[in-house]
Amino acid sequence: MFPFLDTAPRAARPYAVLSLIAINTLVFIWMWSLTARGRELILLQYALIPIRYTDPALAREVGLDPENFWPLLTDMFMHGGWLHLIFNMWFLWIFGPAMEARFGRSGFLCLYLIGGVVANVMHLLTHPGSAEAVLGASGAIAAVIAAYAVTYPGARVITIVPIWIIPLFIPVPAVLFAAIWFGLQVLQGTSELATPSIAGAVAWWAHIGGFAFGALFAAVARGAGLDIQTRTTVWNSTRGRRVPDFPPRDFDRRW
Repeated sequence: MFPFLDTAPRAARPYAVLSLIAINTLVFIWMWSLTARGRELILLQYALIPIRYTDPALAREVGLDPENFWPLLTDMFMHGGWLHLIFNMWFLWIFGPAMEARFGRSGFLCLYLIGGVVANVMHLLTHPGSAEAVLGASGAIAAVIAAYAVTYPGARVITIVPIWIIPLFIPVPAVLFAAIWFGLQVLQGTSELATPSIAGAVAWWAHIGGFAFGALFAAVARGAGLDIQTRTTVWNSTRGRRVPDFPPRDFDRRW
């Protein structure tokens, strides 16, 4: 399932989302302009490596500072390849503007950044002896997906489901999309813990931690009665049970 379009009220000018996409892209381009040795040094200093904190003596032996907690934040601005970057930024573009509108730019950035830190902490707790560098915005974006589903559970997410070489565009409720996505993370995460001898390339439990934080964040905001904070863009033709498969002519802007 790959999200293609959503129907929740989106920030008309999602400056926070666009800034995050720009920063992630610029960091990626900069990192891949470095030599292989240069990238390795950057990863050692700014990617999350669990043993930095769980085995301080060993960390110091290999040149890691166990008192440096910046990697809990900086790792979410680095990516391991173009596909990693593109997928993460696309998910951020689909789900982020609605959350920026709902929580305001400052509130959205809190959701994103704290969600990413919580995701990293969850990875530390589940992989305390790992020496593998962890990087990417997936944990923060998991928080955004969960907050979106809690805030707009009935909003339709037009999803691409490939059947062989034929893409099907299927509108599904946001809560169902998020539930399937989260279920896959839990399935993969528990499988990874059950077979620790098999190294995992994806930080599944970071996704789970970020998702849990995002759901809690949105639930608290909803309980506090928080309403839309910025100007939004919406579809007029979404009062029925199904959304159109492409933007209709009466796609307009509202305050």
